[in-house]
Formats: sequence, structure tokens, C-alpha cells
Amino acid sequence: MHSTLSDDELLGLLRAGDENAFVTLYRRRQGGIYRFALRMSGSESIAEDVAQEVFMILMRGDGHYDPSRGSFSAYLFGVARNQVLRRLEKDRFLSPIYDNEEDQEYSLADGLINLTDPLGDLTRKEMIISVRQAVLALPAHYREVVVLCDLHEMSYADASAALGCAVGTVRSRLHRARALLVEKLRAHQEAEARQTNAANCFV
Repeated sequence: MHSTLSDDELLGLLRAGDENAFVTLYRRRQGGIYRFALRMSGSESIAEDVAQEVFMILMRGDGHYDPSRGSFSAYLFGVARNQVLRRLEKDRFLSPIYDNEEDQEYSLADGLINLTDPLGDLTRKEMIISVRQAVLALPAHYREVVVLCDLHEMSYADASAALGCAVGTVRSRLHRARALLVEKLRAHQEAEARQTNAANCFV
């Protein structure tokens, strides 16, 4: 029964003390929050901690969700974003580790770069690795709009609610972030090509 209810209906039940409502919300939203934190940080341990903390905040009732400001999902991503940024301030040196969900990264690369471009020579796996590295290399305020809008397919309105900024700001940051990603991906491909040419000289 709970699985057919909306997020807002489940939240109402949770506030009334219904533990099953919390379990349903957790199962429905935990995966997205975890992937967001992973793509923002490149760290599985940070992603796990952030996902846990987001739902602890929800369970304790510490948050201030206002439906008039955006969806419940956007609210959760906003809480997750604050937790990620706090952790990144503390843990500045991270070794990127990723999950196996590759389709969004491949689609992002495919959308950014025309396959007649030199990047079309990259294998799917290389492209995914390149995109992940390029996204992690973006400044946090550009990284978060790419992760939310391109990788999580969140609307501009929900992204603006999650990030606490205007829709126009989301659009402009996303435009700039995509341009930076193209630059980083091109630079990566050019470096790969130089290495390949250098190796071929010794064959």
C-alpha cells in the first residue's frame, strides 16, 4: 500500500509516526542520493555516509521541507548537497571510486561530443572514465548542476530548489559546465592521441 503513495503523503505518515512510511521513502530515494554523493565526491565511503545522514536528518525531523519551494526529491538532494560539500571541505584528498552505473555518463559524453569528433575514437569504457574524471575535476558549483540535471535528469526547477538558487543560475552554470566538460574531454583525447603516436614511433 505504501509503495503507491506520493513522497508528500509518505512524509505526512512519517511525521505521524509511521515507520513503514520511512522505510518506503528510504527504498525509493536512497539510491539516487547515494549516486549523487558518489558522483560529487568520487568516494564510496562519503556517498554511504551522506546517504545515511540525509535519512537520519529526515527521521529526526531536523529538516525544513517546504512543498512550495520544490519537490521532496529536490529537498533531499539539497540536504545531500550540503552534506557532500561539508565532507569535501574535510576530506580534500580523495581516491575516486565509482559504481557500475555507466549509462548516464555515456549518454552525457555522447550528448556533449558529436561522434564524428575525435572523441568518437574512444571506446565506451574510456569515454565513461573520461567523463567521470572530467566531472570530478569541475568546480563544485558546476559539478552539482551537471550531476543533478544531466546525470540525474532533474528539472531546472527542482535543481534550483535543491541548490537554493534561481532557475536562471542553474541554466547559466549548466551551460558553462558543459563547455568546461567539452574542453576537458578534448584535452584528454588529445593527450591520449599523443601517447598513442609516441608509442607507435617505437614499434
